[in-house]
Amino acid sequence: MITILKRKWYFFPIAALLAFLILLPFPWALGQYTTLMIFIGLSTMVTVGLCLLMGYAGQVSLGQAAFYGLGAYFSAVLSKNYEINPWLAMLTAAVVTGAFAYVIGYPIFRLRGNYLAMATLGLGIVMYILFREMSQFTGGPDGMSGIPYLSVGGFVFNTPFRRYFLIWGFCLALLLISQNIVNSRTGRALRAIHGSEAAAESIGVNVNQFKVKIFVLSAVYASLAGSLFVHHLRFVSPQPFDFLASVKLVVMAVIGGLASVWGAIFGAGTTRLLSDELLLQFGEWDVVIYGAILMLVMIFMPEGLFVKLKDIVAHVRRRFERRGAEF
Repeated sequence: MITILKRKWYFFPIAALLAFLILLPFPWALGQYTTLMIFIGLSTMVTVGLCLLMGYAGQVSLGQAAFYGLGAYFSAVLSKNYEINPWLAMLTAAVVTGAFAYVIGYPIFRLRGNYLAMATLGLGIVMYILFREMSQFTGGPDGMSGIPYLSVGGFVFNTPFRRYFLIWGFCLALLLISQNIVNSRTGRALRAIHGSEAAAESIGVNVNQFKVKIFVLSAVYASLAGSLFVHHLRFVSPQPFDFLASVKLVVMAVIGGLASVWGAIFGAGTTRLLSDELLLQFGEWDVVIYGAILMLVMIFMPEGLFVKLKDIVAHVRRRFERRGAEF
């Protein structure tokens, strides 16, 4: 009986999530929220990479929006200006972004703590300036439009309904890949690095190599999300990749739980809904509000709001298991 209950509690949330995601975009369900869920899916893809980097490897990054923007602009420029197939443009963007992250990863990870945070922050600011100033390629502050849709043969992802399933297909695939990484030897090595780099080195873990690899992986995740973002909107401008965007991504990771892969969905969804309301109510003060939220969550719930809720559910589950054992 206890084994059956454990399996039930394990598979039920996954089945419920899949059923919700499949049914949501239909007009007779919650079709009016399709566009919102598309953006939540994109944010989740970036956030889960950030969770691997910050929550498991323990490396701070305040410039993840730079990689998000690189993926977006490379896909936009290659597919529109050079008429390269959008899928090939997206793959090229991911490879170039990953290579860029690899090249800068080794010098950046010579730094620790606040110095590392400032270096990644500087990277994000520099890339944002380049997106604005290299107008001959990026369109400058006005951006560029007319980016082609993704397509497979004659099937074009030219409706929000179709793009919803495309984006969430990518998102769930990255979540599953990330969960497998966490449960593998690599995940154990990352947790060892987070606990103590000196101790990890003493048991044979190549600390620098693992940190750079997970940095590259998080950059590729962000690049893929950026590519899907521009092929969804068919427009790109620098604004979505500024400093505030990086702060929002960190808030998403913190709310969902830095060491929780599936919490990335919760963090992205909560922050996205909060973002719309804050922008409506407080305008330019939203960055201050995000900073306050980040500080409060880290002080009172450092494990993340999603993890806290999961602990409550686990407590309820144990009570049911004990009752089941009595019978």
